[in-house]
Amino acid sequence: MSEAAPAIRASGLTKRFGALTAVDNVDLAVPRGQVYGFLGPNGSGKSTTIRMLCGLLAPTSGTIEVLGLSIPRQAEALRRRIGYMTQKFSLYEDLTVRENLEFLATVQGLPRALVKTRVEELLALYALADRQKQIAGTLSGGQKQRLALAGAVVHAPELLFLDEPTSAVDPESRRGFWEKLFDLADAGATLLVSTHYMDEAERCHRLAILDNGRLMTDDAPSALMGALAGRAFTVQTGQPRRVNALLAALPGVMSAAQIGNTLRVLAAARDEALPRHMNAALRAAGLQADIAPAAPNLEDVFVAATRAPGGAGQPERAP
Repeated sequence: MSEAAPAIRASGLTKRFGALTAVDNVDLAVPRGQVYGFLGPNGSGKSTTIRMLCGLLAPTSGTIEVLGLSIPRQAEALRRRIGYMTQKFSLYEDLTVRENLEFLATVQGLPRALVKTRVEELLALYALADRQKQIAGTLSGGQKQRLALAGAVVHAPELLFLDEPTSAVDPESRRGFWEKLFDLADAGATLLVSTHYMDEAERCHRLAILDNGRLMTDDAPSALMGALAGRAFTVQTGQPRRVNALLAALPGVMSAAQIGNTLRVLAAARDEALPRHMNAALRAAGLQADIAPAAPNLEDVFVAATRAPGGAGQPERAP
C-alpha cells in the first residue's frame, strides 16, 4: 500500500514585496494527521507562508498543492475544507458566543437542521456552555482563544492553519489549548501551527524552523535535538558574566547563554577537545568553573539552525 500523499506540498515557494523577500524558496511536505509546527521569530516568514498555503496570498514563484488542490488556482474549492485561526481575535466582539458560532456555521454552509446540534457540541467541547450568552468582546484571553478555535473547526475541516494562536494567553490556557489540538489530530485532522514558544514547538510531531524567509531545517523535534548530541554543555560558575564573555569569544563556540548562575554553551560542531580548550582558557583568566555535557534542547536546535559559527556564513541545515 502506497504512502498517503502529504496534506501540503510546496516547492520553491517564494514571496517578494518589492525589494523584500519575505519567503525565500521554501520546500514543504506536511504529513496528514499530524501537528506540524513553524518555529521562528517575528519576521521569519511564518504568517506569509501560511497565507500563501491558504490561498489568501499569491506566491511570486513556486508551486503549492493543498489537499490535492492546486493553490491559488483552486483556492475557492479549498476554503470549505480548511480552517484558519489568526493570532488576533477576529470574531465579532459585539455578538454573543453562541451567535458567533451560529453565524460561522451558516457561513460554512452547514444545513440549518445541523447548526444547533453542532453549536451545542462545540460549546460543550470547548467549555463555553456557561458563556454562550456572553458578548464575545468581554471574554478573557483564554476564553476568546477557545471560541476562535471552535469557530475555526465549526465545519470539521480536514486541515487547520493556526497562526501564533497562543501569543496572548497564560501558560495554563496554552496547555489546555494544545490538548485540544491533539484531539483534532487524533480524529484525523492535519494541523499547521506557527509559534515562537520553544515548549510548543517541542510538542509538534514535526517541526520546521524558519528564519529570514528561509526554511532552515525540518524534522521531528527529537531527531533535530538528537543531531546535536555532543555539542551542548552546562557551565557552573560563581562569575557567570565574566565566564560567559570569555567562552562566547572562543573558537568553536557557537553561543553561550546565561541561565541564572549556570551557562549553556553550544559548540559549532562536535569537538571532543572543546571542553579542554574551555578549561584552559578559564584557568588562564583565573576563573573557576565546572563544565559538563548536556542533552541538547530545542533552543540549541534553533541557535544551530539560524546562527553560523562566529555569526557569519550560512546557517546549518539538518541532514
